[in-house]
Amino acid sequence: MNVPIANRLYGEEGMRELDRRAMALPGRGDGALMERAGEALLQALTDAHPEARRVGVLCGPGNNGGDGFVLARLAAAAGLEVIVHAGAPGPRGDSDGERARQAWMDTGGAIESLEAFAPESAGVWVDCLFGIGLRRPLEGVYAGLIDRLNGSGRPVLAADVPSGIAIDTGAVLGVATRATVTVTMIADKLGLHTGAAVDHSGQVQVAGLGLPPDIHADVPWLASRAAAEELPRRLPLRRPGMHKGDCGHLLVVGGAPGYSGAARLAAVAGLRAGAGRVTLVTHPEHAAFANLERPELMVRAVSSARDLQALISDADAVAAGPGLGQEAWGRALWQVVADWSGPLVADADALNLLALAPRRRPDWVLTPHPGEAARLLGSKASAVNADRPGSLRSLVDRFGGVVLLKGAGTLVSGGPGDLPVCITGGHPGMATAGMGDALTGIIGALLAQGMDAGPAAATGAAWHVAAAQLAARRLEGQRGMLAGDVISALPASAAGVT
Repeated sequence: MNVPIANRLYGEEGMRELDRRAMALPGRGDGALMERAGEALLQALTDAHPEARRVGVLCGPGNNGGDGFVLARLAAAAGLEVIVHAGAPGPRGDSDGERARQAWMDTGGAIESLEAFAPESAGVWVDCLFGIGLRRPLEGVYAGLIDRLNGSGRPVLAADVPSGIAIDTGAVLGVATRATVTVTMIADKLGLHTGAAVDHSGQVQVAGLGLPPDIHADVPWLASRAAAEELPRRLPLRRPGMHKGDCGHLLVVGGAPGYSGAARLAAVAGLRAGAGRVTLVTHPEHAAFANLERPELMVRAVSSARDLQALISDADAVAAGPGLGQEAWGRALWQVVADWSGPLVADADALNLLALAPRRRPDWVLTPHPGEAARLLGSKASAVNADRPGSLRSLVDRFGGVVLLKGAGTLVSGGPGDLPVCITGGHPGMATAGMGDALTGIIGALLAQGMDAGPAAATGAAWHVAAAQLAARRLEGQRGMLAGDVISALPASAAGVT
């Protein structure tokens, strides 16, 4: 795949190969690469905390610890007061990490025990305990140390990966450092951007260490990254001579009695995302007032599956599920939608109904949050979140099509043979009712405009994030943001307006 190196998210296998290739380059062995990592950490530390005068460094037994010893030596040479905590030396005295330890001591540097760690003894801490190879939960002295560090309120810079994070999945292995900045070496990692890791990684910076791009050739990565700033080039082209018929007709199916808001949000999002026409197919109980404040929206009251069958043939795409309910009315409408052969995005109660009667389609878009994904897989939300990439693969295997697994670091499955896409840049302001309904409408509109399922899902999720970022700037804060604020920001965010 033609994915820029900056957008590739690697896992442990790929990073070990990149490390091996980097160490084999002329002038990069015998600790030279570790020296560059220490320099990158010092630069990031002074950039983030120019006022810092007393720096603490926590060093583990491997190469991450070696990076920390190099940082300590360089920071002390730069005039900073440095305190280092580390365990006993490793068994290999000839390793780069042990040589870095010795170089620190040769300059007069002291090493305090891990048990003596006191967060208040430094203004900022650097976590160089464990890197990409950690596979078991942290326990004992390391777990206690990280708990005290996290509870201290002190800013933390993590080297490569916050200790306790699994880089293939983003899961926390027992306990993990909460960093304010993570300086990850050579290339970016999937586990820094999805799942629980999002609460631990802080601002992620990639330190390339001056390595040539060709070392990445043929090295496998786990996912690609889609950021909001790339959005304008992903959206469908709008020709000057287009009319509404060229922009597709989206049918939004949902809104059982008492649940009219979700379907209406999805429908309005479809309009804002560029669909030429949007028809909200909803329950007769509230159809009469569903478009009072949005007259551009067409509304059709349906009482039965037969009513929907008469409307669905005119649609270019269908978005089903928001407020649909799981009673007889919703079940009947879902059956019609699921049997329809056109482009389809299914969310919310459509997914719950799918879990009750599983079926496969090669062309639909499913957009579960972890709870819905758990119901689809007969699992638990905690299990889904513990391995989000694996859960995504299981959903695709079972139900086909394209799956968008919501949550911090939303993951979107690719087509056959393609790797997933991770959507970065979301924020806590999006944690409110109706955000998923808005996303459903956006994806439905892109399907109606002719985009294939995979690009529509990934582009829709990135647009959703871009609009949420713009909405936060307009509101001058994230707290209290509404789904309607995000929907209103869709046109400007698509144009790259800040």
